[in-house]
Amino acid sequence: MSLLSVSELQTHFIFHDIDNQLREACALNKVNLTLNRGEVLGIVGETGAGKSLTAQSICGLLRPPARIVGGSVKFDGRELLSLPDDELNAIRGADIAMVVQNPRSSLDPLTRIGEQLVRIHQTHTGGSLEISRQKAMEMMQAVGIPDPQGRFTAWPHELSGGMAQRVLIAMALMNSPKLLIADEPTTGLDVTVQAQILDLLRGLVSRFDMASMIITHDLGIVAHYCDEVAVMFAGEIIEQGKIRDVFLKPAHPYTQQLLAATPEQLHLGTKNQLGGPPPDLFNLPTGCLSQDRCPLATNACQNRPPVVKISSGHTARCHFAKPLKTSRGKKNG
Repeated sequence: MSLLSVSELQTHFIFHDIDNQLREACALNKVNLTLNRGEVLGIVGETGAGKSLTAQSICGLLRPPARIVGGSVKFDGRELLSLPDDELNAIRGADIAMVVQNPRSSLDPLTRIGEQLVRIHQTHTGGSLEISRQKAMEMMQAVGIPDPQGRFTAWPHELSGGMAQRVLIAMALMNSPKLLIADEPTTGLDVTVQAQILDLLRGLVSRFDMASMIITHDLGIVAHYCDEVAVMFAGEIIEQGKIRDVFLKPAHPYTQQLLAATPEQLHLGTKNQLGGPPPDLFNLPTGCLSQDRCPLATNACQNRPPVVKISSGHTARCHFAKPLKTSRGKKNG
């Protein structure tokens, strides 16, 4: 059984505009994901594709006017969408943890680092102050914070950006979560610190037998640190699979465009066809959502494309996606 199983998840923005007319935008369109312990899943796509909204929907962190209108989110065998708020809060604080970008906005500037770590542990475990302090020291050491004793009494403003991000990861680990979601965890950090943080996250997944979801727009991060990738566009997953399958043999034209738009390719003069606005979420096309930006689009794309199984674990939602041909009857040796 998968640790996380997301099925047909739909999230809409529903509100009344200034003319008191009811408006509804389809922000997540039947998202399907699975994640097992020990795996790292990368979710990529341009700004507004629905990456962060997917994580917020899974964790129950949506704020109006966002609302889940359909689908299922099962975590460790339990359906999260039907849980009372108190039970969901307990799971979110203990079994599911989230690391967000810009760690300084998540740290209380008026509370010392150690106190914040202790508070998180005591809130969800009811442990003694001594046990919570010991756990805080262990987690600070686990994320590579030098001089944990000294940092325990430090104020947030005394930390560098990389050190603040390590503290945030330590906070996420305080209650030994089964799933760690990192939403743009290295934004604003220099390249060296970025690599250190991502190496840390990858190592923690193995060390603590967790699953992790990394949300990013950086394909290089996904290629180096993830096992699988889901490519999102306009609120839906248009391709997903193992890193090697998707990066070496992308089946969806949009994925091919993303890979062709890497800095290295742009430097070589490869044509970038990613331009143009995304579809209107208030009035989505009935067919393929990327048809207006796709160089292969035909009249067939006005119909909803199927999800095609390219190979084992590799799928793409596209009329032009074809299963990989495999040789039959060939003997080994």
